[in-house]
Amino acid sequence: MNLLSILLMAPQEGAQQGGLMSFLPLVLIVIVFYFFFIRPQMKKSKEQRKFREELKKGDKIITLGGIHGKVLSIDETTVTIETEGQGKLKIEKSAILPQGTVVGQQR
Repeated sequence: MNLLSILLMAPQEGAQQGGLMSFLPLVLIVIVFYFFFIRPQMKKSKEQRKFREELKKGDKIITLGGIHGKVLSIDETTVTIETEGQGKLKIEKSAILPQGTVVGQQR
């Protein structure tokens, strides 16, 4: 540790810091994480679950692998889709992307 870091961490003379003031930065960090990371992810997850529950026969979908198809039948956890050329695939509901999601989006 250098002298500057020791001086910056030392409490100022004549001033006592309360217990609440020492936890305030930690509380603010938790609040920021909640509103910028946790809450949006929960909202996105809820929208995806709602989309998958509202699927019906005849809907056009895209899977996580980029396969386009039309829903033929829906079971509790799986969906049978028809692809181009009348091929049939049985996939998990969790592999279906909500409408408007871009597959393979570069970051």
